[in-house]
Amino acid sequence: MRQDPTTPVIAIHGGAGTISAGTTTAAQTQAYHAALHAIVAAAQAMLLDGASALDACCRAVELLEEHPLFNAGHGAVFTHDETHELDAAVMDGATLAAGAVAGVSHIRRPVRAARAVLEDGAHVLLAGAGAEAFARDRGLEMVEPSFFSTEARREQLHRVRGTGRIVLDHEGAAMAAAEASMSATPIDEDRKFGTVGAVALDRHGHLAAATSTGGMTNKRVGRIGDSPLIGAGTYADDRTAAVSCTGSGEMFIRAAAAHDVCARMAYGGVTLATATRAVVHQVLPAIGGTGGLIAIDRHGNLSLAFNTEGMYRGHARGDEAPHTAIFGDSSK
Repeated sequence: MRQDPTTPVIAIHGGAGTISAGTTTAAQTQAYHAALHAIVAAAQAMLLDGASALDACCRAVELLEEHPLFNAGHGAVFTHDETHELDAAVMDGATLAAGAVAGVSHIRRPVRAARAVLEDGAHVLLAGAGAEAFARDRGLEMVEPSFFSTEARREQLHRVRGTGRIVLDHEGAAMAAAEASMSATPIDEDRKFGTVGAVALDRHGHLAAATSTGGMTNKRVGRIGDSPLIGAGTYADDRTAAVSCTGSGEMFIRAAAAHDVCARMAYGGVTLATATRAVVHQVLPAIGGTGGLIAIDRHGNLSLAFNTEGMYRGHARGDEAPHTAIFGDSSK
């Protein structure tokens, strides 16, 4: 008997963090909403045309990488040495195939390199010069590291580097007070996590996830966060859910956060909402972890959970109009 096609669902995030509603201008808020809406709509159109969840996720993340408002690709943050090191990962829930790259500085679209690693199949994670050599061999577009630079990110590094901090704990009240007078951007870019990601369920009932990031401002050269680590910041399994995370990467690694969501569903029989709530509001805070995640389960249920003031996010179900949000209820 022929089964009806699954209603496709797409969700994206552009990072979580301390995003102050009280100091955000209408124009800045609108710029983020417009970018999120356009990217969700593009991926939604692909899914409605029958594209795979993996294709839709990769396209959404590519568009996020190309947008300077977000910390991935063009507009990525700087390391302490004023360089760029980018990470990305993709995972196909239908096969559990995964690919990732870490610490790259010349690959224009890191998510494409991660997808190429997945398709090659020999390895899951390639880093640094080896990842870049692989990308060149696959004919991917290469750029000079300056391609990723923006003056806003450079100024951000100079502000943060002067404090001797690695921008991570965006909820510290003392840091908020100390930086309030220095921040030139009302949506305090110095204290938000700019990782981007996408999760999708396609018409065939398959799930996928993709994540990309420039890391943390003023991070030590060579630091790798959770985004390219399968099971930490990115995971997808058709039996449970697809997950993409954003936040204090070291804590997400320690908690194996993305996989923990799926494991709770598989072994504990809990719902997506219960699993994501436990990870985001209990497991991570217990070890000082802040941030959020987006997730879709095999039934099309959606969770956009975060334990910070806000998370840039957007989603669409079927042919319904895309919905975007920055603040508000962390379950939506």
